[in-house]
Amino acid sequence: MKRILALAGSGLLVLAALVAGSAPAQAAPSHRSIQVCATPRHGDAACTARQAADPAGRPVTNAGAPPSTALTPTQLKSAYNLTGLASGGRTVAIVDAYGYPNLERDLGVYRSQFGLPPCTTANGCLRIVNQTGGSKLPRMNTGWAQEQALDVDAVSAACPDCRITVLQASTASFANLGTAVQTAAKMPGVVAISNSYGGSDASDSSYGQYYNFPGIAVTASAGDNGYQGASYPASSRYVVAVGGTSLAPASNTRGWSESVWSGTGSGCSGLNAALPAASSSNTGCAGRAMNDVSAASDPNVGGLAVYYPTSSSSSTWGQFGGTSEASPIIASVYALSGNTGSAATGSYANAIPYGHAGSLFDVTSGSNGPCPTAQWCTAGTAWDGPTGLGTPNGVAGF
Repeated sequence: MKRILALAGSGLLVLAALVAGSAPAQAAPSHRSIQVCATPRHGDAACTARQAADPAGRPVTNAGAPPSTALTPTQLKSAYNLTGLASGGRTVAIVDAYGYPNLERDLGVYRSQFGLPPCTTANGCLRIVNQTGGSKLPRMNTGWAQEQALDVDAVSAACPDCRITVLQASTASFANLGTAVQTAAKMPGVVAISNSYGGSDASDSSYGQYYNFPGIAVTASAGDNGYQGASYPASSRYVVAVGGTSLAPASNTRGWSESVWSGTGSGCSGLNAALPAASSSNTGCAGRAMNDVSAASDPNVGGLAVYYPTSSSSSTWGQFGGTSEASPIIASVYALSGNTGSAATGSYANAIPYGHAGSLFDVTSGSNGPCPTAQWCTAGTAWDGPTGLGTPNGVAGF
């Protein structure tokens, strides 16, 4: 794979991944799943949502009820010891591209199905705006609308009392997505911002303005192509880089088992400095190491039940994963913890887990490799590239 980073004439970020002149389809190395968003055009971000597929390659979907194999809110909270926790109404912002006209309707179906409290624009729980905070929303794109459905359902599952603000960028360009992040950071009540997209490695010295918000947990998906090296914005020193796991019920004390999802991204940035907080974690990276933490991402083994659009008018139930599942889960855990760094002292949320690694579930099996250095692509005790320091065990690690 050849990855290219270019600078547009306006000085804004343009990222692309090219193979023989065209961007690659995102394909999880070993599990059956379907890429949700179309292959991005040059300069656009790739969303990281994937839909589970059956052995024949057909999407796992069901018109009347969630697929029986899909992860429910009760199961997600059980797996990560989040049952009974509340945020006190803190806001998680979701940044995605394009419009989704039936987002509020579909979110209502999801929350009603699982007995979650209503989250509507009328009761103030839900807000949907464009990239600058305005009410004129962009045109629909079915793939990115499915990404949004996964994101808002994941927040609802992990943190039912969180408020949700969805910012819809005009296009999937990094300039527009970055503008949406900047807008979200200025909104009262926003404590976490989830970004379920990525591109090639990029320099914070040029592009960190989009993600540099101490005191807010800015999370970013690691990507769905397995070990490929660093991916931006997950490779930014300002964000929480979120990897992915396979999560399954188990007959152990926890009741769940986790291993590396083979599709998760990981790697070392050649452009951004290592996190000071990670200095004792033996990452093996000279620069910024991905990832910090992780959560369920395997579309087939831990994929979330999602009520999603199939067109501008129709929606149904399906099972979705990708590191797009993990990023909003981790953003929600930060909202539940209430601990997201400090704007006053310039401290970042990504440093927090490094001081509380013992309070996370350490994922010690699986790989997304091959790679030059084993710990960058193979799980082991303590930090490793695919899963970082581990997955949530309540909020003590955050």
